[in-house]
Amino acid sequence: MREISLADVAGLVGQELGVSDWITVNQTMIDQFADATLDHQFIHVDPERAKAESPFGGTIAHGFLSLSLLSAMNYETMPKIREQTMGINYGFDKVRFMSPVKSGARVRGHFTLADNRFRGAGMLMTTYEVSIEIENEKKPALTATWITIVQFDPKDRPEDA
Repeated sequence: MREISLADVAGLVGQELGVSDWITVNQTMIDQFADATLDHQFIHVDPERAKAESPFGGTIAHGFLSLSLLSAMNYETMPKIREQTMGINYGFDKVRFMSPVKSGARVRGHFTLADNRFRGAGMLMTTYEVSIEIENEKKPALTATWITIVQFDPKDRPEDA
């Protein structure tokens, strides 16, 4: 994982900062997510019924499971900011679920820095345009605008920020 400084971030706006490794979304992962969220709709957890009754030909991952994978993809992919003491998930301005992720499919995340601005003495708000690609599919699983906060010691704030 590469490392950058707070002063480097502004120059990266508009650039794709990373593409994650592939993650296989298997039925065990889907079932565990269903248990954690209490969402046991048959299209997620009943392969036989989903094959017979759904338009997907089998089970699909929850959209929120795909969205949740962004955290792991981000951690594995994005450059580390040297001065960062903590990262905070601030939320999403927009999320669109574009295509279902079938059980057994592989997905990976794409991260483009769209904006950044300093907030207060020790915070940098970053906005990313993200998407989750499904291997061998034309449409992504999802697209989103994701906002995070980089917390740092105020003494490390760049002079020109």
